[in-house]
Formats: sequence, structure tokens, C-alpha cells
Amino acid sequence: MNILVINSGSSSVKYQLFDMQDGRVLTSGLVERIGEAESRLVHRWLQDGDMQELVRSEPSADHQHAFEAIGAAMRDSGSLADVARLDGIGHRVVHGGEEFTRPTLIDAAVVERIRALGPLAPLHNPANLTGIEVCLQLFPDLPQVAVFDTAFHQTMPAHVYRYALPEAWYNEQRVRRYGFHGTSHQYVARQAAAFLQTPLASLNLITLHLGNGASAAAIRQGTCLDTSMGFTPLEGLMMGTRCGDIDPAIPFYIAAATGATSADLEAALNRDSGVKGICGDNDMREVQRRAGAGDARARLAIDMYCYRIRKYIGAYCAVLGDVDALVFTAGIGENSPLIRETACAGLEMLGIALDPDKNHAPRSGTAAIQRADAGVRVLVVPTNEEIEIARQTLDCISR
Repeated sequence: MNILVINSGSSSVKYQLFDMQDGRVLTSGLVERIGEAESRLVHRWLQDGDMQELVRSEPSADHQHAFEAIGAAMRDSGSLADVARLDGIGHRVVHGGEEFTRPTLIDAAVVERIRALGPLAPLHNPANLTGIEVCLQLFPDLPQVAVFDTAFHQTMPAHVYRYALPEAWYNEQRVRRYGFHGTSHQYVARQAAAFLQTPLASLNLITLHLGNGASAAAIRQGTCLDTSMGFTPLEGLMMGTRCGDIDPAIPFYIAAATGATSADLEAALNRDSGVKGICGDNDMREVQRRAGAGDARARLAIDMYCYRIRKYIGAYCAVLGDVDALVFTAGIGENSPLIRETACAGLEMLGIALDPDKNHAPRSGTAAIQRADAGVRVLVVPTNEEIEIARQTLDCISR
């Protein structure tokens, strides 16, 4: 069975086509800068065992033109000559609110429910919905599934997801902790269980998704008990450009002191804070290079970043009571021995201790990097949100 995964943004569409028998990527690519004169298509496809690539200018005035360009590239490359070979489409949707706790087959009612959730994720859900609506128009007879970033976290109990705020804010404005990166946390939890040859329902895990966005999750016996992101992706860990946990009075103070508007403050907290706010850079590779060369601001950014991670590890150890494995994933979590080492430093009392050689060793796939005498296994697990969306799409269609 072939499943197409779509991630539709406000000015781009990313896609991957999977052969679900073996998980191979048959086709992938993106159309970027939709609506601009410089829009272009990057299309890759598997041919005779090798991945081929086509890059071309592709004037795409809107998302419908973008999807038509994708379809033409698939036909021209032979990667999907006939739509009849496509068994379903899985759409990434950032926010499912409290309504969507699992992948959902899309119909007109689901479209309207996703539209109603737009105010909770104004930068993402409307763009996700645009991709859905165009695909429903282009492929009306094809099963299509919405897979929500928030769904995995909907098992959090009320005492975890509620804020100590006026009841009306929750009842009328839906203010609560939702969590994000759920597809990644769910995927790496499953991969960790497979690597440990233990049923996921028997494991307690702490998963750390560390990329430009970053989040942690406490997973008890396969279900999410807590996660660091909240009502928005701003809460929790320090990130590339997002602040993470701060005193909520700070924006009020800055507004009074500088005259900053709510839009100014939102932009500052989302795009000019985090690692970038401390040292002016949000690419962790460059920050580490600068720190290694003696740059004090870069070193401070790394120390702050890892200190926040360490605090959440300790908190989630307390929440779970017993931890079987700590899992690092995403761009920084998978590729930075320094961040893993610094984040785990001093946690021996919790059973967490890295083997320096294993931590720095080249690897492909999942690897265990804990010391032989450590009580908690520490894993590096490459994430793959697209194949997780494809699998959940296939499961939903099969149901």
C-alpha cells in the first residue's frame, strides 16, 4: 500500500510517498515560497535503487497550483504514474484541541471542526486545512486522514493539563496545556520499545525532542503523562528562538517599560528569544563551535539550554517514579554528543550516566549510550514523523 504524507504550511507544501510494505520513501519533496515569484519545486524519487532529484522554478500562485505541480512531477518522474496506486493521504495537523485524540478520517464535519480550532494555532492550522481542502478537491474518492501533533498528549490527566487560572478561561476560551511534537514522541517511544525488545506498555520513558523547537515527555506504559509544551509551543524547554518557561509578568513589565505591543512581545518570545536571545545564534552547531572557541555568550547559551533539560529530566523522574530509558531525538538530540553529555551531567543519583565513548561513537539508527553500570538506559533514536503519520494513516483507513 502507498500512503502520501502531506505537511502543508502557509507558504510551502512538503510531501513524502511511502511504500508501506517496507517503509521505503518512493518520492519526497516540497514546493516553497507559494504565492511568490521565486516559488520552486524540489522533487526526489526512487529510481533503480537510487534517489534522483529535480529542482525547477514552479510559479505557484496558491496551494492548488502547488499540488498540481507535485502531481505533475510525480507523473513525469514515473514515481506515481497513476493515482489509483495511491491508497490514502495523511495530513499533519498541528492542533487537535480536546476533540481529536487519535488519527481521524476526514469528512466535511471534520474539516469544520479543524477550522474551528484555528484560533488555537493561527500560524499552523489554517495552512494545514488549506492543504486538506485542496487534496479533497483533487482526490475526492481517496481516503484522507488527519494526524494531530497534540493527540498523543491527550492522555494527560486534568491535574497535569489544567492551569491555575480562572475556570472561565478553560471552559470558554479552552486555555489548558495541550503539548506538541506528539507524533515524534510517540514514534521514538515505539522505536525505543522495539530496540529494548520490551512491550511499550511495560516501559516508563522520558523522551527529549531537541531541535530548533524542543520538548520533553513523560510516558508511562505507552501513554503520555506529562509534556513540557503547553497551551502553545512557547512553554517548557529553552529552544532555538523560543523562550520556554518564564515568569508570565515579564511581558507586562516590558510592555510598560518600552511601549511594546502584544504583537511585538509575541514576536520577541517566539523568534528572538531562546538560544538566539542569549548569543545571537540559534543554529546549535554554530553555537557549539563558538563556545569551543571561547565565546562566553555561546557557552552561557549551552549551559542554560542543558540546565533546563536537566531540570525536566529530574521532574519527570519524580513524576514517573521509575524510569526505564531516557531517549534523545531530533536534530540536536540525535547529533550533539556535547548537549547529551551536558544535559545528563550530575544525574548519576537518578541512575543516568553516559559512556563517553558510546556517546561520541558514529552510529546509524538507534543506539544505547549509557554506562554499563547505569540503572537507566539512555538511547539515541532518530525520529521520523512522516513514517509515523503514514502508519497512523494506514491504521485509520484499515479501521
